[in-house]
Amino acid sequence: MIEIKRVDDKKSLRQFIQFYYDLYRDCQYAVPFLYFDEIATLDKKKNPAFEVCEADYFLAYKDGKIAGRVAAMINHRANQRWNRQLVRFGWLDFIDDREVSAALIQTVEKWGRERGMNEIGGPFGFTDMDREGMLVEGFDQLSTMYINYNYPYYPKHIEQMAGFHKDNDYVEFRIKIPEKAPDKFARLAQMVEQRYHLHVHKFTRDELLHQGMGREVFRILNLTYNDLYGFSQLSEKQIDKLVSDYIEKADLNLVTAIMDGNDHDKMVGFGISFPSFSRALQKTHDGRLFPFGWWHLLKILKFHRTDTVDLLLIGVLPEYRAKGANALIFNDLIQRIRDDGYQWAEAMPQMETNKAVLSHWQYFEAEQHRRHRCYCRTIK
Repeated sequence: MIEIKRVDDKKSLRQFIQFYYDLYRDCQYAVPFLYFDEIATLDKKKNPAFEVCEADYFLAYKDGKIAGRVAAMINHRANQRWNRQLVRFGWLDFIDDREVSAALIQTVEKWGRERGMNEIGGPFGFTDMDREGMLVEGFDQLSTMYINYNYPYYPKHIEQMAGFHKDNDYVEFRIKIPEKAPDKFARLAQMVEQRYHLHVHKFTRDELLHQGMGREVFRILNLTYNDLYGFSQLSEKQIDKLVSDYIEKADLNLVTAIMDGNDHDKMVGFGISFPSFSRALQKTHDGRLFPFGWWHLLKILKFHRTDTVDLLLIGVLPEYRAKGANALIFNDLIQRIRDDGYQWAEAMPQMETNKAVLSHWQYFEAEQHRRHRCYCRTIK
């Protein structure tokens, strides 16, 4: 007998978050998410995504014990943009029991149907800045703090539920950092600088936080990602939170902007990388910074105690992609990543249909080592 309970207080929200840590405690490939980030994301009073979203969270119990969890969400802005009536499922985790997984999905469907939705899809977050997709390839690869990790039985459960089909796939690459940027990027970067007067700019903290450049990064992201699968435009409050979450903590050596010298040094593209926190997070107690978790993360931030960097976000305004602005970003970041002692880069999820982006990796020693999938079905 499966019992479903809605999360309706702080205690049950803590249980909702804790279930993931307990389920994956002995998994060498899973990476604990920062506990305070999970709290902030799921708190309806703190997350600015709730300007355009509504959600409820549910726990599944079997024999009196928590056996699964799921978030049911509607992003009204995304539904309007893409002309869908889609209820999203996310934060989906469960023991290897088909009754449990089915009860969780049915709960989301019922919740969505009551609100006029006719499709269910996921795993999604509230917005594209949250984790998306279910791992379907690469179960034996170390995960990152920016993506979902799940056991191999998850997609088997979903794919055996009638009506679910693949809606979108994201692929990820592990890249060997070369001694220098590939000749193609170096030559193209030089040509772009000379012909179009585009150039690399390295931010100061003051420019990013007090002169509006951090917010400009996410304004460009809104324009760059606008036509990508399921994208929901970021609001001003969401941008402010992203600047706080990412820009304030970034190693500015790993942040690159491209400016147009012909247009008063207007920012036209950016690349943001972070050192990998995967191993450091595995040393924390369930993603908590205290008592000693902060020290493991500080060693990464200050002393680069990792051999891997995460290529987190790259965006170039559409009219500058054909001019080769991407080459300037890669040409700059590769050398800086190498100079800082990193040997590998993890390219975050990219749509498998985005051939322009995927074509970049042919110039590197790169392996497509993970794949995440979003599923969808009609609600009956």
